[in-house]
Amino acid sequence: MIDILKWGEDYFHTKGFESPKQEIEWLLCDVLNYKRIDLYVQFEQPISQNELTQLKGWIKRRVDREPLQYITGTTEFYGHKIKVNPHVLIPRPETERLVDVALHCIGNMTSPNILEIGTGSGCIPIAIAGEKPDANITAIDISADALNVAKENAQFNQMSHIQFLEIDFFTSMPDGTFDLMVSNPPYIPKNEMNETMVEVREHEPRVALTDEKDGLSFYQRIATEAKSIINPGGWIVLEVGLGSHPGKVKDIFQKAGFNSLELIQDFNSDERVLKIQI
Repeated sequence: MIDILKWGEDYFHTKGFESPKQEIEWLLCDVLNYKRIDLYVQFEQPISQNELTQLKGWIKRRVDREPLQYITGTTEFYGHKIKVNPHVLIPRPETERLVDVALHCIGNMTSPNILEIGTGSGCIPIAIAGEKPDANITAIDISADALNVAKENAQFNQMSHIQFLEIDFFTSMPDGTFDLMVSNPPYIPKNEMNETMVEVREHEPRVALTDEKDGLSFYQRIATEAKSIINPGGWIVLEVGLGSHPGKVKDIFQKAGFNSLELIQDFNSDERVLKIQI
């Protein structure tokens, strides 16, 4: 196995990968169902022909810049195993900060009603439900394929109190009112899509990445509709982009008459979450 690790690291290095050792470790761990430490504790363990064939196929896909998470079919988010495929955005570690802020907002509420817009894999409502079992969560998405993945993830993680609905947020709204609205919407401006990593622009679902405009459409829609569906004293918690994007989003809500706003940093000290109280 050590020979395969060394060969894989060298191979990924020649193909221009930034962390070649991490690439081969990730793939090998998943093929063998090992933790990373096992690779080095059980380094003399032989690999079967089937495992080797699978590994070679995965390495070929990875060299074509297919994301690791799509190759292995799973990722981790907020302590939960989340299944992913090209119908859904791959959950990012920085989005865990969005969940932290959302949970803090509803901390003292009993049985809060929560709306999530653009659920994708379902990772956000699953994370919230795991920490707040009495929450009533409605999660919407325009993509039926994404909702199938989200439902599968909710079932896999034994979260039965999340309602998934196929809704186009720009034309209709779910019934009822909510104590919290949370969203990681498509916010990459159309003219910046070509600047994203190959893994992102060629493999992840475009509908989950960009609004095909200036990256602000969802925030404008939320600012217009929020007061009619969020209960007084309730919260809106939104992920925002980098650079000038947070300021632009905050400006949208200020102009719409929202006064209690706060931009919150992620663990990289970037302002990535906008918290708004109604």
